[in-house]
Amino acid sequence: MEYLERRVALVTDRLEDVIETVEPSELAGELEHVSLSGGKRVRPAVTVLSCEAVGGDPARAVDYAVGIELVHNASLVIDDIIDRSNLRRGTASAWAAFGYGPAIVSSDGLLGEAFALFSRDREATQIVSEAMVELGEGEATELVARPTTEAEYMELARRKTGALFRAAAELGAVAGGADPFVVESFGEYAERVGVAFQIRDDVLDATADPGDLGKPTGQDAQMDRPSLVQVTDLDAEAANRRAHDQADRALSALNGAGLDDTEAIGYLRDLAEFVVVRER
Repeated sequence: MEYLERRVALVTDRLEDVIETVEPSELAGELEHVSLSGGKRVRPAVTVLSCEAVGGDPARAVDYAVGIELVHNASLVIDDIIDRSNLRRGTASAWAAFGYGPAIVSSDGLLGEAFALFSRDREATQIVSEAMVELGEGEATELVARPTTEAEYMELARRKTGALFRAAAELGAVAGGADPFVVESFGEYAERVGVAFQIRDDVLDATADPGDLGKPTGQDAQMDRPSLVQVTDLDAEAANRRAHDQADRALSALNGAGLDDTEAIGYLRDLAEFVVVRER
């Protein structure tokens, strides 16, 4: 675990440095509240591990890892506004702490800082831009054209969650100098992990205790939001099986990259197995 903690610490330290430079100080405080109040740092960990897994220096991927975390946090700020959720990671959500206007500005600030980090590399900028298009289309679909079948739900989960996971892995592989086949293999791995993560999120929203989860539960039913258990007649056990299937496909994609079995690869495998059993 120390291996992974050291790499996540690189991301957190750089994230703190980025936020310290933000002006005015009020905006910096809002970005700190959103980005440094907890969180699993799953996506940036995927970026750093993917870089190392393809033979790169993990330090080369840190700026991209911070950028993907900033993009993710920006999306959470907007999610909480849409859902009127008062709680995020066990503390007040951005709009609950600062109001709607400042929360929207903080989301913009997070995105601006993110793209400043991506801007040195055209390929990185393109990867994240494409992911954000998918994310935006997914959010819009959820609001205006909710899925009615399992297949439509899976496409929504791919856009809403899988696309940003894909970007995280592809950024790491690019930072590590991987060839296009390996970049694509890592992208598919992470996209599948992201879909599994979203399915498990749906199950936890329906079954977990809000104190354990660190945010309100029952939101999908309350908001009539198209989670897998809302769209289909699957119970929690069956939904979890769908998540496990996505995790298995993620592992197949990762193995298909044909890389040596390193510690970084091992942690990426562990992640695919963890997201389907996590309790928060």
